[in-house]
Amino acid sequence: MESSERNLEKVFPNGDVYVGIFKGLLPHGKGKYTWSDGTVYDGLWEEGKMTGKGRISWPSGNTYEGDFSGNYLHGFGTFTGSDGSVYRGSWRVNLQHGIGRKKYRNADVYDGSWKEGIREGSGRYAWCNGNMYIGSWKNGKMSGRGVMKWNNGDLFDGRWLNGLRHGTGCYRFSDGSYYFGTWTKGLKDGLGTFYPAKNKQLPSKKPAAERNADKKKRQLVHSSSVTSDRSSRRSVRRSLSEKMSNGLSRTSSQISSRRTASLGEDSVLDDISVDVSRESLSLISLHADDDQSEFLGNGTLAYEREYMQGVLIKERIRSVRGKSIKLKKRCKFHAEEVKMKSCVNVFEHHKSYYLMLNLQLGIRYTVGKITPVPAREVRSSDFGERARIRMYFPKKGSQFTPPHHSVDFYWKDYCPMVFRNLREMFKLSAADYMMSICGDDGLREISSPGKSGSIFYLSGDDRFVIKTLNKSELKVFLRMLPRYYDHVKEHENTLITKFFGLHRIILRHGKKVRFVVMGNMFCTELRIHRRYDLKGSTLGRFTKKDKIDEGTTLKDLDLNYEFHMDKLLREALFEQLSLDCKFLESQHIIDYSLLLGLHFRAPENLTPLLEPPDALRTPENTQNVTDGLKSAGELLIPPRGLLLVTHEPSFVSTEPGPHIRGSTLRAMSVGDKEVDLLLPGTARLRVQLGVNMPAQANRKLRQDESDPAEVELFEVYDVVLYLGIIDILQEYNVRKKLEHTYKSMQSDPMSISVIEPKIYAKRFYSFLEKVFPSVQ
Repeated sequence: MESSERNLEKVFPNGDVYVGIFKGLLPHGKGKYTWSDGTVYDGLWEEGKMTGKGRISWPSGNTYEGDFSGNYLHGFGTFTGSDGSVYRGSWRVNLQHGIGRKKYRNADVYDGSWKEGIREGSGRYAWCNGNMYIGSWKNGKMSGRGVMKWNNGDLFDGRWLNGLRHGTGCYRFSDGSYYFGTWTKGLKDGLGTFYPAKNKQLPSKKPAAERNADKKKRQLVHSSSVTSDRSSRRSVRRSLSEKMSNGLSRTSSQISSRRTASLGEDSVLDDISVDVSRESLSLISLHADDDQSEFLGNGTLAYEREYMQGVLIKERIRSVRGKSIKLKKRCKFHAEEVKMKSCVNVFEHHKSYYLMLNLQLGIRYTVGKITPVPAREVRSSDFGERARIRMYFPKKGSQFTPPHHSVDFYWKDYCPMVFRNLREMFKLSAADYMMSICGDDGLREISSPGKSGSIFYLSGDDRFVIKTLNKSELKVFLRMLPRYYDHVKEHENTLITKFFGLHRIILRHGKKVRFVVMGNMFCTELRIHRRYDLKGSTLGRFTKKDKIDEGTTLKDLDLNYEFHMDKLLREALFEQLSLDCKFLESQHIIDYSLLLGLHFRAPENLTPLLEPPDALRTPENTQNVTDGLKSAGELLIPPRGLLLVTHEPSFVSTEPGPHIRGSTLRAMSVGDKEVDLLLPGTARLRVQLGVNMPAQANRKLRQDESDPAEVELFEVYDVVLYLGIIDILQEYNVRKKLEHTYKSMQSDPMSISVIEPKIYAKRFYSFLEKVFPSVQ
């Protein structure tokens, strides 16, 4: 009887040679296969496929030694490129995937996490010139929280996006000075504070010292590159899967008909990402505090500054106490969580976290239950007391609910069919809704801009805001819901808040927590530099200057601009404001606000004053670099004003956002045609009511503005407006206890915050007419 396993040598007609153990007609066990082009694999086989430990080399000089599975590089192994680059780590189907370390040919080194051949997750990249980045990666670029330290001693700790500083952060200069602020695509953008080093004096109006320090620092950034990820992945997949997957799976004669092309230079895998612990991520960041005592002392000057796309437009000098700065700023930029005051006393320790988990579990259950129901028009019964979905969620799970890591709770979903139709009306799919709120990114708690004591959560993608309601607000909303449904159905351009769901959770001991899910007005394509909550009142409607930062929502008396708009845009705005105010008046609603967001554009004549991005990334700096981390992007300059152009659907995003769904607006300046907003060098945006609306902001000079420490450099700005009506759940008849203030209205009508709905609507509308005056 012939043995099933044989150690033989076989030469194929095309010149390929296999020496090793066969099982039947297939290589099985240890063996060496040499292709006619010079490619050699020496290792283990399983039923005709490379599986187990082995080593393969290509004519180009590339080699791999490690784990194989089904003719793929799969498991743990070391890839050495002919150019001297080395990757050692995890693989999945011919791609770097998992934890790995790569040393590039120019001596750059990346240790971290990879996903399908791309740096993704947490990792550390060390440049050969001494620069180092530790933090998050996405699609092969620095994105998320991260710390960058340059070889000259400068350090940045903050947020990144696509390899550029983007978001809040702290920049520490090597001389000990600091800048806390925000960045957009590598440029300072918005409010920030500069603290000079001890014994350093800076000019009050033109901080040239800081700009010079920035310029020196920016010349020291990355000098490495990344080759194309997509071409790499395609090449690697071809190199083995196309040539080996079928060539050894059937008969030995098929081996000779398959040829293994080389993993050449173009197929070197260049991208990765690793799970670095918080402790290691903080190693560099901790150095940011080393020299803090050098400049923080009694009498230290601080420069409160405001930038627009890298241009300094405003500066205020003040004296500060060093101790308070150290504590405040470290807290602000080293943690995103904010301590809250709440009307609900159940959120001590981890209970707020449990509440977020309960909310996600309930919404996932409700949306999953209502989605399969055939679509139909809402009925009066869909608004009634019986239009509820109730469910008990025990921790261990039940026949209808999954087990979870939160506490036991009861769930109630109000009017599920109504909100399902509202989501469809707002062109939001059930999948997108659940992914946004119930996805892996989860929810995060944010501080409340008002005095209601409500708790606010923000979805992981910033599209939705979830707010806690008190019992009276819930009753008002349920009473108003039928009319609200009709109003938003009839008026697609309504500025009133978009609502997506209404829920209640009952925790142990009977504590009830009510939630409403709303669209986030400020989930926008452009950075919001200023936020205003406008009621048309003067009573307490101001913010102390020392309380203002990038995220502060300002009030009526803080607004020192008036906005001039295209005639047709303004007419569309006030036509809808009139309709919305009449609706709210009919529902006896008062105390609502216009939430106004401003995106400022740097004046076009200030290009010479532009501070360069925090990293010079011109193609000329990297054209000769062919490996390592490539310095992507280009030197950014501010756009030249705002341009309205004829609407082209193929050039702009027409997908409805969480706070928009109306039609494209028309503008007189382009001949009564639908328009897009063109920001040269930045973006082209669809203009809708309350979204991407261009205007000119004229600063109103006040006689009481005589602070010599504050310098406002310009009086007129191009701005992009975002606006909507919020806080629509306060009913007049629940505020009668303040009716005694009505009498004082005769002396100062603007000082009254609680008045009849008709008078409130009129005052609100009149105030906005002054904020957005008509152009004669």
